[in-house]
Amino acid sequence: MAKDRREATGKIRPCPCGLGLPYDECCGPLHGGQAAASAEALMRSRFSAFALGDAAYLLRSWHSTTRPARLLLDPRQRWTRLEVLGTEAGGLLDSTGVVEFRAHYREPGETGSVHERSRFVREHGHWVYLDGELS
Repeated sequence: MAKDRREATGKIRPCPCGLGLPYDECCGPLHGGQAAASAEALMRSRFSAFALGDAAYLLRSWHSTTRPARLLLDPRQRWTRLEVLGTEAGGLLDSTGVVEFRAHYREPGETGSVHERSRFVREHGHWVYLDGELS
């Protein structure tokens, strides 16, 4: 995966997670191996990985007990926007956290969104995605 996410115009592309920072200053370092500082940061980096088609990162950031053997992403589906609706715990001194979000997507002939309440835990000292409840 390219480190520098520049648009064809040469402008630095903002991170897909929606914080308004350049990819290289936001989710890029996490995709490159840096540990997430919070459950929300991990969730945002996972959204960015979906948006960028980075299945390997999604698998690496998934808890070992709930991680699928493989993950196939639909290349026709484009993740376009993330709304973080709320968080519970998931900070520097926590061992668990919850992030509720709405992720918007577009695919041929339709647009939609996914509303999820995701649970995160620390595994070997790093935040990982455990599971989620869709609503």
